[in-house]
Amino acid sequence: MAEPGAVVIGSDGRARCPWGANQPDYAEYHDSEWGVPLRGEAALFERITLEAFQSGLAWLTILRKREAFRRAFAEFDPRRVAEFGPDDRQRLLADAGIVRNRAKIDAAIRNAGAVLELDRPLDELLWSFAPQDSRARPKKSDDVPAITPESKAMAKELKRRGFVFVGPTTCYALMQATGMVDDHLAGCWRATAPE
Repeated sequence: MAEPGAVVIGSDGRARCPWGANQPDYAEYHDSEWGVPLRGEAALFERITLEAFQSGLAWLTILRKREAFRRAFAEFDPRRVAEFGPDDRQRLLADAGIVRNRAKIDAAIRNAGAVLELDRPLDELLWSFAPQDSRARPKKSDDVPAITPESKAMAKELKRRGFVFVGPTTCYALMQATGMVDDHLAGCWRATAPE
């Protein structure tokens, strides 16, 4: 029997982090995206937005609605989203393809404006918080932190710059998702896969 929280062998014979082993959607995301370094304004704005929408929900919910989010939020072009007005808000609140939460919709629009106000590229700002020292690869899920000093610093700086729904837990999830940190567990096939 596998140790609780350790890697799980999937039906394809691959060892994965436990969260990425059971649902095909999770396995695909785990294998192809999570922990892979990501750059680019629209790509990172998408991740900030989706991580905010995920707050309080299962990531699987967001993952399955991702294409609808992309259509609803103009492919996460911050320039276009920043121009969303009352009609767009109503359109989004009526869109069953996304999570219809007024506060999170307003946050996405506000955050798009904050991206445009930055004095440096979004990816440069976010990646400046990537840890410089490597830590031991986690062996079990319990070894993976929810918050780090870097995610606290990122959240503080983003809030200072006008972003909302970007607490330290959300920022750490963003760091994991975009490869700023690599939290694939020891023994996971992605832990040794080339980038």
